[in-house]
Amino acid sequence: MDEQKSVEVSEPRFEHGHFLLIAGLGERFTQQTTAGIPALWEKFIPHIGQVPGQSGEVTYGVCCNFDGKGGFDYVAGVEISKLDDLPEQYRWVEVQPQYYAVFEHKGPLSTLPLTFRYIFDTWLPQSGHQTVDAPEFERYSEDFNPRLNTGKLEIWLPIKG
Repeated sequence: MDEQKSVEVSEPRFEHGHFLLIAGLGERFTQQTTAGIPALWEKFIPHIGQVPGQSGEVTYGVCCNFDGKGGFDYVAGVEISKLDDLPEQYRWVEVQPQYYAVFEHKGPLSTLPLTFRYIFDTWLPQSGHQTVDAPEFERYSEDFNPRLNTGKLEIWLPIKG
């Protein structure tokens, strides 16, 4: 029998997010292939600071284009100020202003799937809130370092306001 790992998740704060234009490397995933997301980040990390029009040092993992069968696009990226001069190797996504439940992930990246499972299987059904068809994203602070487990990682879940 597998030992159930638990994860500590604080109650979310609620925020109105602003428009974001995110560019980076992207791939299509399913619930069965999400283990490939860290490899996508490994490919993207050398691009940080080199993406044309990059604004700031915050990085984002954006989940979008959900197909209702567990498939979605994931873009590991940074905020950019404009699409001009963006090389074709980059995928981009617009995140429209939206109301969010914002969760802070505590602990190593290896437990991030447990945090998502808690949010969707426990918090969401008990909260009375409903998700909306909009991108959800992970926001990694400027000082985020997965090897040292420093910095802040937030999960922004779009919900009805």
